[in-house]
Amino acid sequence: MKTVALIPIKMNSKRVHNKNIKPFFDGTPLIHFIQRACLDCKSIDEVYVYCSNEAIVEYLLPGVNFLKRPEYLDGDNINANDFIREFMNTIDADIYVNAHTTSPFAKSETIDDLIQHVASGEYDSAFCAENIKTFLWENGKPINFDPDHFPRTQDLPDIYGETSIAYVFTKDSFIRNNRRLGQKPYIKEVGKIEAMDIDYPEDFEICNAIYKEILKR
Repeated sequence: MKTVALIPIKMNSKRVHNKNIKPFFDGTPLIHFIQRACLDCKSIDEVYVYCSNEAIVEYLLPGVNFLKRPEYLDGDNINANDFIREFMNTIDADIYVNAHTTSPFAKSETIDDLIQHVASGEYDSAFCAENIKTFLWENGKPINFDPDHFPRTQDLPDIYGETSIAYVFTKDSFIRNNRRLGQKPYIKEVGKIEAMDIDYPEDFEICNAIYKEILKR
């Protein structure tokens, strides 16, 4: 089975200026982390960066392919399924891995685990998630606990929040469901550091600090 990784890039990020190519303290651009993770995966055959701006090419690591995507896919009304569908029209594969630069601490073994569970045929898709063990409220009401008999946080029910590390799915599942997650997804629980996602400037600073500590060790 052929497995292809798709790393979508928008150069004109709004909340964090030039987020995808923004360098960490040692000069490493954010985009390098997910490329390395995908290149180190035993289960991925080809890795593509999918971007409308060819200026991204100078940030690609050896072994990573560039595929120019239509500029209309940079629109704010475009979601992941839209650019995946267009990518699939050009690059054929049995299994696709939609990975994201905003997860600098993604591990190759985590992505391989997602792929292996989908390749087994037991699941049609897979994604990473963080187990949220905290008291949750919606519209002024508790949604995962009884305030009159509230439990310890570790005894709260398992509620998972998706991370942006990677979404894995078969070609057949995407065509059948018209989305990256199918009817029977495998959920891979990851820790807080691996789950880190850069959406805002403070997220970048936190990840930069964590990266410094990782290198020290």
